[in-house]
Amino acid sequence: MAEILRTLVLWCPDWPVRAAARAAGLPADAPLALTDRGDVFACSAPARAEGVRRGLRIREAQSRCAALVALPYDPALDARAFDPVLDGVEELMPGVQVLRPGTAALRMQGPARYYGGEDAAARELLACLERLGVADARIGIADGPFAAEQAARRSGPDRVRIVPEGGSPAFLAPLPVTILGLPDLAVLLRRLGLPTLGAFAALPELEVRNRFGPDGAAAHRLAAGLDGRRVVPRIPPDELDVAVDFEPPLDRIDQATFGFRAAADRFLERLRGLGLVCTAIRVEITTERGELSERNWLHPRSFTPAEVVDRVRWQLQGTGAVDSGLGSPLTRIRVLPESVDAAAGHEEGLWGAAPDERIHHGLSRVQSMLGHEAVLTATIGGGRMLADRQVLVPWGDRGSVPRPADRPWPGALPGLPPATVFRDRRMCTVLAPDGAPVSVDERGVLSGPPARFAAPNTGHARPVRAWTGPWTVEERWWDPEQGRRLSRFQVVDDDGEAWLLVLEGDSWWAEARYD
Repeated sequence: MAEILRTLVLWCPDWPVRAAARAAGLPADAPLALTDRGDVFACSAPARAEGVRRGLRIREAQSRCAALVALPYDPALDARAFDPVLDGVEELMPGVQVLRPGTAALRMQGPARYYGGEDAAARELLACLERLGVADARIGIADGPFAAEQAARRSGPDRVRIVPEGGSPAFLAPLPVTILGLPDLAVLLRRLGLPTLGAFAALPELEVRNRFGPDGAAAHRLAAGLDGRRVVPRIPPDELDVAVDFEPPLDRIDQATFGFRAAADRFLERLRGLGLVCTAIRVEITTERGELSERNWLHPRSFTPAEVVDRVRWQLQGTGAVDSGLGSPLTRIRVLPESVDAAAGHEEGLWGAAPDERIHHGLSRVQSMLGHEAVLTATIGGGRMLADRQVLVPWGDRGSVPRPADRPWPGALPGLPPATVFRDRRMCTVLAPDGAPVSVDERGVLSGPPARFAAPNTGHARPVRAWTGPWTVEERWWDPEQGRRLSRFQVVDDDGEAWLLVLEGDSWWAEARYD
């Protein structure tokens, strides 16, 4: 049997919400929900006060809290925001293991000896966290990480709960089996009349293993307070980022970019020393008012120092001039590598650069002179309408499409798309056999079959050889200002040309043509 060691667990409530609110510049009392695949992943205390709960569909959450701010959940943002907290904790108590962003574990033996007891060590750590800006952290101390985390979550107003040595089984006994993190096992145990950890722990260990397998046996040991898992300290990664602090703060873009040039050279030189090149960077800019601007920049091949400086300048100036002033003076610019690759895969050819590299250097040169959005490339995005899928993105921003094509788009046109898609829809006419324009009622019933069709810019109607439809698309039906309802048809005219048509309101439009 593995030795069970005293463990301290640090828990920061609502950490994903805290990190997202800070990155978005939202106040601490804003009702905020983080969404994952249409469901609420986490929510703030003001949102919970309005009835928002984890697992709700985002529409239901918004109906409960009209002022709810919904942001997508970003696990990478969680981890990045927690890194400074871990660095501060390790300066005080080394040997931290990250259980998840916002929750970490430490071995208790060393800090307890150094600070004169477990309670004194916990209070010292809380004071450190308050200096780091985490004022509502909780600490639990018990035998093993599982019991210590449950103690932290139930610490109450004192914010510290210490379970005496050997007291973890009694502390865990009344807790529900749902905290084991195994939903299927928890449902089965409740059906068997075992709703608490104490009732589950009372079962014979051999019978539990035979009935529930290895996962059930591991959960049974946790329920019994026999958590023999060790705290494995993290190994901090090599710091590859560069940062420049400005004192006094700078209020001009050209001064800031000039001051960062040497740092850009050091940044890439350090990567070259490791045999790496950078294909994506994140630029963080801090102002004198405490505002933080973050953005990821991608590159079709790999960054050069001049291109890193260009991204910093573009993020600073937006649409302004190079020597324009800033709304608030800058105090810090930091650049981090978001994605790196082996340098061997980015070497030039034996007899010079390949044609695609010459094209890249030419486009990058134009982009550097005229701005980030001066050179655009076409890509396919997502959307229900064909025109929505035509997306132009700045050169180098691989995959930065506002509507990704790999998401489900109910109501999108199935099968092969038309060859010619009009950027702007073109007005046309579709007539029934009696000469009246064809319309569609709220139940999708046609006023008459399409008999004649006047193509865009022709002025005369031709007989319809074949047609199919309608396919109704209803978007944002809950929003009276932005919602819309339309019907789509496929029509073949007398000349054999096939068209994709849209009826919106009383107007007919040609969306595309099948060539």
